[in-house]
Parts: sequence; C-alpha cells; structure tokens
Amino acid sequence: MVFKSKIKTLAAVGLALSMLSLTVHLLLARYSATKQVVVKSRAHTIISRWDTRGSERDDTPAMLTPNIWSAVRSLKSLRPHAAPRISYPLPSIPNNGYLFSEIVGEFHEIRSSICDLVAIARLLNATLVLPVLREVTDAKGISSKFEGFNYIYNEKHFISSLADDVHIVKKLPNRFILEENHPLMKIPSDSATPEFYLLHVLPKLKKKGAIGLLVSGGGCLQNLLTAELAEYQRLRCRVAFHALRFRREIQDLASKMLQRLQRTGFPYLAIHVGLERDSLAYHGCAELFQDVHTELIQNKRSLMRKGGVLTGQVNVDSEQQWLNGLCPLMPEDVGVLLRALGYKRSTRIFISGAELFGGQRILLGLRSVFQNLEDRTTLSTEEERSDLYGPEEEIPPPPPYAIPIIDEKERLAAWSKAGPRPRPLPPPAGRPKLPHELDGWWGWVGESDTEPEPTIVDTRERGHKLIWQALDYILCVEANAFFPSFDEDKSGHPNFASLVMGHRAYTSAYRRTYRPNRKIASFLLNVREHLYEPGRAWMAAVRNMLVKSIGEDGLIEASNNTKPRSFLSHPLPECLCQLGIERTLNKSLLHIQGPDGRVLFGDEEMCPEWIKDELLQSNNDKLDEEADYTEVSGPSSVGEEPLQSAAEKLEDTLFPEGDEDNDPND
Repeated sequence: MVFKSKIKTLAAVGLALSMLSLTVHLLLARYSATKQVVVKSRAHTIISRWDTRGSERDDTPAMLTPNIWSAVRSLKSLRPHAAPRISYPLPSIPNNGYLFSEIVGEFHEIRSSICDLVAIARLLNATLVLPVLREVTDAKGISSKFEGFNYIYNEKHFISSLADDVHIVKKLPNRFILEENHPLMKIPSDSATPEFYLLHVLPKLKKKGAIGLLVSGGGCLQNLLTAELAEYQRLRCRVAFHALRFRREIQDLASKMLQRLQRTGFPYLAIHVGLERDSLAYHGCAELFQDVHTELIQNKRSLMRKGGVLTGQVNVDSEQQWLNGLCPLMPEDVGVLLRALGYKRSTRIFISGAELFGGQRILLGLRSVFQNLEDRTTLSTEEERSDLYGPEEEIPPPPPYAIPIIDEKERLAAWSKAGPRPRPLPPPAGRPKLPHELDGWWGWVGESDTEPEPTIVDTRERGHKLIWQALDYILCVEANAFFPSFDEDKSGHPNFASLVMGHRAYTSAYRRTYRPNRKIASFLLNVREHLYEPGRAWMAAVRNMLVKSIGEDGLIEASNNTKPRSFLSHPLPECLCQLGIERTLNKSLLHIQGPDGRVLFGDEEMCPEWIKDELLQSNNDKLDEEADYTEVSGPSSVGEEPLQSAAEKLEDTLFPEGDEDNDPND
C-alpha cells in the first residue's frame, strides 16, 4: 500500500510539473510572440519578423502613429500659388485662328497633352478647340452620350475657368471642317520648343486660319522653359490642378468611395502598383513573372523592337534590370518596405491601377502582410460603375475559339528553335487540348506568335479604363500617404503615379508622398545575410531611405530626374510659394542648384498676403470652435492665457506641437 501511495505521489508531482512547464511555455509564447511573414521574391525568400510586444501588437486597430502619418514639418510652409505674377492680358478676339488637335495616349498622356495645348494656344494667340481623345473615339461600343472630352472631364468648368487665359470652343467652325485643307501636323513629342511653334506653326495658322496637331507621347511642348516663360508653366498648373475637373458623376462616385474608405475614422495609404504589360515589356521585366505571363511580356517586347519603340535586345536579364531600379517594385516588396517603416497589418490600403498584369494572385504577397486592401471594385458596386459608362449597346458573345490547324512537324521544329524562354508546353502526344487550356485573352500565345486583333469588348474596356483611372486619381491625391511602385510608362516617360505625386506636391507638399529609390530598395530587398531576421541595421536603412524620400531629398531628386521629362510631375518652384516663416531645415538647403545651374529646390517666391490671411482665418475659425466648446464644458484651468499675435498664430498653424517625429530633416 505504501509503495502504491508513493507512486501516486510521484505521478501527481510529475503531472504538476508538466502543467507548470506548459503554462510557462504558453506565457512565453504570449508575451514574446513574433509574427513571421513569408514573401517569395524573384531569386530569394525574405522572411521578416515583426515584433508584436505590448501595445505594438498587430491585432490592434491601425494606430494614428505620428511618425508614419504626420505631416512633413519642413515642407509645411509651401503653399500652392499658380496665379500670374505679372501683368497678364486677357485673350484677344479676333485672334490668329483656331487650334484643333487629336491626342493619342492613355490617361496620364491625355492630361499632360491638354495642359501643353492650352499653353501653346496662349503662346500663338489662338482659339483652342476642345481636343479629340483617340482613346475614347477609337473605343467601340461605348455610350454615344459622350463625344470625347466630356467622357471624363467637365467641359463647362474647363472653358469657364480658363476664360482669362485662352478662348476655348467645343467644335471647329463648319468652314474649317474639311480635313484635306487642314491636315494634322505631327508634333515631335515633348521636345518641341516655343520657338518651333512661333517659327513653323504660327505662319501656317495665320495663313489658313486653323491648324491641327497630332499629339502623342504625353506632350507637345518641352517641359523645362526659361525664366521668361514662367507664366506658361503656371498656366500649365492652372489647367492641370484647377481647370481639368472630372465630370460630376465621376466626382460623386469618387466622393462615395472616399467616404467608405474613411468610414473607420483612420487614415489610409494609397499604392499605385504600376504593373502594366506594355511598361514591363519596354523595361525588360519579363522574368519577374512566371509561365504564360513571361511569354506575353516577351512577345510585346519583340513587337516594340520591330516597331522601333525600343532599340535594346529582346532578351535581357530581368533580375539585373530590377537590381538597377529599372523594374517595378513587386507588391510583396512594397509590403516588406512598409512593414519595416512601421505600418501595421491593419493599415487601410487602397490599390490603384487600371491594369494589374498577373491578376489578383500577384497581390498575395501584399495581402499576407496587410489585411485591409481595397480597390475600386470593393469600394463601389457594379451598378455604380455602370452608371458612369452611360447607356451602352449590348455586345453579342464572341464566336467559339477555333483551334488553328498546324502541322505537327512544323510545331516541333518551331519549338526546338524557340530558345531558352519559357513557353506553354504542348500536351503529351495523343491527347487533345482541353477547352480551358485555350480560354482567356492570353489563350492565343500557346498556338501562335501573332496576337489577335482586339474585340469590341477590348476596345470598350479601353474607354472604361479612363474612368477607372479617374477614380483612382482622386483617391490617390486625397490619400494620407502615397507610395508608387513604379513611375515610368511604356515609353520611359513619367506615368500615372508621377502625375499623382506632382498633384500632391502642388496642393499639399507636406503630406507623405514616398518617392522610393528603386535601386537602393532592390539592394536592400536582395539581402543575403540575416535572411530570416533582417536586424536593426537593415530596418534602419529601409526607414532612412523612405523617410528621406518624403522631404527635401525626395523633392531634389524629383526635380533633377523627373521634371525634365514631365513638368506636371514636379511643378516646383514655379507654381508654389513660401510663407514668410523660416523652415526648420539647414539654411544651406534653402537654395539647391544642379550641375547645369538650374535651381532644384528652394527658389519659391514669398506668398502674397491674401494666402496668409486665408490661413489665419482658417486658424481663427478653429479657435472659435474650441472657444465655444470651452464655454459649454467650463474652463480647463484657472487663469487666462495671454493672447497670441498673428505671427504666433500662423506659426502654430504651420508647426503644431508634437509634429516632429520621424521628420526627414532630424
């Protein structure tokens, strides 16, 4: 009996120790848990650990952390000011004639080209006819309710807001309709100088009374103008940021989407993915993808080379292109960078992009680190988007796909000469191809090197994309923070994301607009050491790179690299002004010049008094609201605070307390 009681005692002690050990392990797991995020990249795997101790746990709501949402203190004194600085005569009537045009290009190219055309019309003292948008007129099957310009923009607002700059009409008078007498003059992209128009276009305009321009490539006037022509740069800003207002239906739906995105009361971050087939082909980024997508990009690159769009080789090292910063940051790369910067898993993110090459699966890496991803399809219903398109005719379904008859010997011979590039493998001998192997818009690539002509559905979607991009544009401009994965298009010019960054720099330069250096980012993401746990040095390097990009360093780099290719991507200093309060930055940075003597940063004029008065009035209204609240709730302390001077109020408005965290100049 004694022996049995000892065994029971030992068993009880062992069970107690086991329970104690289990409890300790659970507590350790509870208070020192780490969350692993596995992200597969091109040639390696990054496994990053995010510490989730205490109040920094990832399962808490997105916090209003000052160091990732607060304004950039050193840029708060910059204010938009595109009004003329000198005597500015009204457009004269009669003038030298009519300037009509056709614009070939996508959303960002259309927007830039319209701004150039207004400036040219002012330069030539001509009446501007609303330009024809080929992207709309060539889109078969769209609603006949819209004629072209009014498909995305508000015509009445455009004409009235520029009445003091240029005389604008909707259509060319009937006596000039004959195209034989007025052929379109092709303009050499954005390299045409003002002298070119004065010497070659103006004489023809005066002689014929009307002249037409064919605009492609995203512009028809050089981006950098001399100081004597600064008023034309400010005119570009007035067109882009004030006159080009989207039609009311688009504005209304964008407002609803914005309210739905902000319904939780927390800020949101917008990311422009920038994964478009043409752009990826131009920059040689085929191997960032797999299987059929790589073949589709290579096919497009081959066509670009045959068409003279690019002069490089068809086969390039995509990995090296990515390491050189010439390819987009993939969604999983962006997710790792943002998490390293401090954005929480619950951060609300808006995904922008009319085309997402690779489909939704390409976002799996980003969704693994951020759970609240939204886009236009989740923030609006199909009915709401259909209302924007207007009444459209029903398109009959396409005929069934006919399998081309190809000789088996020719197929095998072609396959043996296809080279190292991956192609969709043919089925085993004796097995016919299944229908699902040929379904989808990319089904042709398994049978032929010739891409089929676009269907009516494809051309209609091209028109719809303009509306999608208009919605994306509004939400990206209004975002609390913006991150572009890529800023170049299919011709190497600044793209949609660049225009968004320029618009944000104009309206609110102090808001967080990241301008990541992709070459540095790819180097950091290609880390080989500390593969499973990046470490403090790696995290500090990522944060330093991104934080600097939102301040003066980012603006200087944009002025040096982006502005010569797109003025609207960086409308500084011509279209902004400086409030009369010293910025909190090194005085040596107040006037930065490039190697060519061009001022890159710090040459803004002082703001006029009316801008300061408006800012003070806004501050006084806020103080009045606080005073009304104090009267209702009672005094918060004994005694009265001394009255602030106007200068002190203005300084408090610009530089509130507690806004210094993570400032790029600290």
